[in-house]
Amino acid sequence: MYELKTKETDRSVFEFIENVESPKKREDAYKLLDIFTEATGYPAKMWGPSIIGFGTYHYKYESGHEGDAPLVGFSPRKAKISLYFATGDTKREELLKDFGKHTTGKACVYINKVADINIDVLKALINQSVSFLKEAYPNQ
Repeated sequence: MYELKTKETDRSVFEFIENVESPKKREDAYKLLDIFTEATGYPAKMWGPSIIGFGTYHYKYESGHEGDAPLVGFSPRKAKISLYFATGDTKREELLKDFGKHTTGKACVYINKVADINIDVLKALINQSVSFLKEAYPNQ
């Protein structure tokens, strides 16, 4: 059976951030920690070795694959900062138009630094993602 790699762990979020090599990325990680915590109302938890997640939901796909994931999160990676929002939400694309300098992948939005983005739009993206997932997976 498939084993999820990205699970909630007991690792310290602060310890993880303190071990981020780049001082600028570390500073941005603390800014994002404050923004995500304030916007979601959830405490930060480590998911896997490098994702800081907020809240949780249980998903189950038609294929039968299921698991738990954070509602939203971020990871200060070496190259860019990855922001994790809900996939499949059409409102995400609309909000990203006014977000600032970023690139997107299937599940991630990538930024170089917090100074490149609109914080109010980030908060809207966080809130929209949480609302979308709570509606899509209501039994939490």
